[in-house]
Amino acid sequence: MLKMSVLVGLLVVVGSFSACKKDKYDAEKQANIDDALIVDFIAKNSIVAIKHSSGIYYQIINPGSGNFSFSLSTNVTVNYEGRLLTGAIFDKSTSAKTFALGTLIQGWQIGIPLIQKGGRIRLIIPSTLAYKNQSPSSNIPENAVLDFTIDLINAQ
Repeated sequence: MLKMSVLVGLLVVVGSFSACKKDKYDAEKQANIDDALIVDFIAKNSIVAIKHSSGIYYQIINPGSGNFSFSLSTNVTVNYEGRLLTGAIFDKSTSAKTFALGTLIQGWQIGIPLIQKGGRIRLIIPSTLAYKNQSPSSNIPENAVLDFTIDLINAQ
């Protein structure tokens, strides 16, 4: 019984600290920080990008062809490379990958439909539309702005 009380107490303490981290996250403040980082990054690297109303910045390298209408249940087949603003590659497909659009980070859900099959897009995604204040892997820190180049091979 004592072990159970200690375990419950420990869970309460850990839960309290976890809740504190989440409570301190201010999405609007972080979006402003991310936007300033992106604007600076784009200027320093002479990238011609458009700001979407969502907050992502994008550069259509090749629009692709067709008139496909996307939904969150659309399966997209892509090749991609993901980088941090430092230029460090954190993920890169070695072969075509297929995902349901609705299972991807918000930045991809917004950006991929801006092109058609055969298209290529660069998405610079604020952390608020990626992993927020979470670190999904040791290669992606919390509150990271992500820079993706995505080739849309197919959508169905």
